[in-house]
Amino acid sequence: MKISVVIGTRPEIIKMSPVVRLCEKLGLDFFVLHTGQHYSYNMDRVFFEQLVLPEAKYNLDVGSGNHAEQTGKMLIKIEQVLKKEKPEVVLVQGDTNTVLAGALAAVKLGIKVGHVEAGLRSYDRSMPEEINRILADHASDYL
Repeated sequence: MKISVVIGTRPEIIKMSPVVRLCEKLGLDFFVLHTGQHYSYNMDRVFFEQLVLPEAKYNLDVGSGNHAEQTGKMLIKIEQVLKKEKPEVVLVQGDTNTVLAGALAAVKLGIKVGHVEAGLRSYDRSMPEEINRILADHASDYL
């Protein structure tokens, strides 16, 4: 089974590091796709180094922007990678624009989605992160 681990922010790098390590330990066919939502050394690179994680196979370098712009860029670029790599499952974590774009791109391509931290809620729909959580959960096969 081929797995895509989609990350883009400091918390995602930290929280998905045990998943990446387990994939390595078990010899699973996986790759890390980094959207570049967080892109400075102190918000990104330093954690790959300190957690001794493999380089992301893909870094989309999306950078900053408003929610729609950032999510749209990610959706386009993630879809291109998923079409090329053809994973059987995409793993996302949390509530960021990276999570929403990763889950939407995968489900629209018929790829199963696993959402780490699924079900967490603030119940404050004025928060963009809450909308991302709800939509990612609805797109996910594994919660």
